[in-house]
Amino acid sequence: MATDASEEHKKFEDDYSPSSTVIKFDRPIPLLRGPLPASPSDDPSAGPYVLAFRDSQAWASSFKACERKIVQQCEEGARIGCAINASSKCKPPWWKALSAPKLSDLKEREICEVREMEECFAGAKEKCVGFAKDKCLVPFRDARIKVGKGVLNLKEAVKLIDWVSMPMNQMSSKCLIGGEVGVTNRRASELIGSDDCVQHILGERQQGATN
Repeated sequence: MATDASEEHKKFEDDYSPSSTVIKFDRPIPLLRGPLPASPSDDPSAGPYVLAFRDSQAWASSFKACERKIVQQCEEGARIGCAINASSKCKPPWWKALSAPKLSDLKEREICEVREMEECFAGAKEKCVGFAKDKCLVPFRDARIKVGKGVLNLKEAVKLIDWVSMPMNQMSSKCLIGGEVGVTNRRASELIGSDDCVQHILGERQQGATN
């Protein structure tokens, strides 16, 4: 009886042990973008907050990750399609099926499929790179990046240089420009030419898109 009681007690401990009763969850994935107060120039009807990347490095890393993921998925699909295409192109004529297959025929078909697969996939890989660039360029170009208040974009900086070079008698209160008061974020496209991370990504992609 003592043995039965101890076994029952052990079973009770096993059933209600932390390993049996505690559910483990995966660590939450950190947010790519966080909420920031909307700028005075933003549409008020869209709400008081906008989502923005914490800095241009996080934006650039996300852009590259987006391209890699799309290229990977595209190549996986292309590999399947190229394999089907190679099999179809190298399929022996119907009349050869009337006789027993020869070893030389099988070897010839294998060589043909390898050749067709390589040619097809080489072309598909180039198209996948271009496809990924097109898919990521537009949303990331319009994505917002957190900046310090009063940070100038390229157009504002040019205006400021022009203002500094103006004669004193031509200046007015309308000429006093700088970063918009209260602006906490910029669209990535507004930082081209003034941020190295954005310039490295968008400058190259947009130049490649126009060529």
